[in-house]
Amino acid sequence: MILLWLAIAVLLLPAGWLLLLPLRRARRVHAAQQAFEDNDSLGAENVRVYRRRLASLERGHARGELDDTALAEGRVELERSLLEDAEALRRSPLKAAGSGRVLVPVLLVAMVAGSLYWYQREGASGDLALAQAIAATPIHDAASFNARIARLCAEAEAQPDNAKVWMALFPLYRDAGRLDEAMQSLEALIALEGRVPALVAQLAQLKFFAAQRTLTDEVQGLVDEVLAADPRQPTVLGLLGIEAFEQARYPEAIDYWRKAIAGFENPDAAKALREGIAAARQRMASAGEVDASVALDSPATAAAQDSRAGTARLTLKVSLDPALEAQLAAMPVSADEATLFIVARDAEGKLPPLAVVRTTADTLPLTVTLSDDDAMAPMARLSMAERVTLVARISASGQPVAQSGDLEGKLENVIVTRSTEADADVSHEAADAPLMLRIDHRVAR
Repeated sequence: MILLWLAIAVLLLPAGWLLLLPLRRARRVHAAQQAFEDNDSLGAENVRVYRRRLASLERGHARGELDDTALAEGRVELERSLLEDAEALRRSPLKAAGSGRVLVPVLLVAMVAGSLYWYQREGASGDLALAQAIAATPIHDAASFNARIARLCAEAEAQPDNAKVWMALFPLYRDAGRLDEAMQSLEALIALEGRVPALVAQLAQLKFFAAQRTLTDEVQGLVDEVLAADPRQPTVLGLLGIEAFEQARYPEAIDYWRKAIAGFENPDAAKALREGIAAARQRMASAGEVDASVALDSPATAAAQDSRAGTARLTLKVSLDPALEAQLAAMPVSADEATLFIVARDAEGKLPPLAVVRTTADTLPLTVTLSDDDAMAPMARLSMAERVTLVARISASGQPVAQSGDLEGKLENVIVTRSTEADADVSHEAADAPLMLRIDHRVAR
């Protein structure tokens, strides 16, 4: 903001200089005008013209060309003309050079105040502050992620009527798993922007996942509202596809997802839905059902989708390093109250968490399998990544973003394995050995 005010000041300086310029030139202009008026010979020239014309009349009278009456009338006409010319040349006295000096600084102050007032009403100082807040908090780890949320929360308090602040804030809450706060931020955005179908669809999606992927009456009401305004809204169609898939209504899920793909501009979201369609087809085939819609696709398309039918799975065994048992015991909450988060993120860090499992620390050691079923949103699923980073963290606060004092372990650059439906029936003895993820260090600021 300092640079903004400096820029405004730089622009106001030449404007102020132009306003002050007449004041600086006032004495010189006054002296020149006074000299011109003092040396003005136009009045004397009019008198000389009067005298020449009067002499001409008298010579005409002497020669007998004009009688006394004509001479008298001519003289009166010349005198009247001279008086009129003299009246036209009469000037009011010049005012002092400093006259009106006060008006210039008044205009200068009015210009500055008016400019600042106009910018406060019509300018984008709030958007500039938001951009600076985002630039000042680059995200490169959990701590910086938390710092950006805190910074944007401060911006939301400072400018609650700026829709762009809420637009930037609610996805951060969503990606952090803080769904209640994400919904509050999105509702604030809707209050400012109106019931825009895309925003209401996002709210329906958040409430759907907050209700453990259940189509509650509230979620259904939001879905109906969106579809009434935009029957092809992709976010809501994707949500309905997930609900149908969870209820084993696979043809219905495929139909919803196909329609959603046509409206998604995000290629990653479209890819996730295509993988969901492939998984739904495979489950139908395993159940002996026939997907009549396959006949509508070319053989090449069907084969490509079948090649993606494998389900992404990661089995890992999570344990606590014995050296940290004392620190776990020293936490302000007991092990059965301390939250254990197990999270899979894409290796490049471009997507929200791909899979999240939440339990308590007293379950350690435990073996868990991460899959697309553990995704927080359909546009960020485990099957979308080739390599991931796995994190296990014990949190005393229960917050999904790492806090100082949390206990954490990490595996990086893990290859995502994929299995078919038939592989799911293979015994644990024949399956691959689980990945070993040990919680081995304490989170520091």
